[in-house]
Amino acid sequence: MKKLLALAVVAGGVLFVVKRNKAAKAEADLWRQATAPSGPVSANGSTPTKAADASRN
Repeated sequence: MKKLLALAVVAGGVLFVVKRNKAAKAEADLWRQATAPSGPVSANGSTPTKAADASRN
């Protein structure tokens, strides 16, 4: 009986860790998607500024 209880505890711990890791990955993916730049990105990682319109000069 004790072995069965110990096995259930270990299985529950493994399921808890797997579920927690899955949730952490989902949150990281959501964060990456939410903070991803929507426009072009320059080589140094900053968003390039728009070129000035020549007709306004």
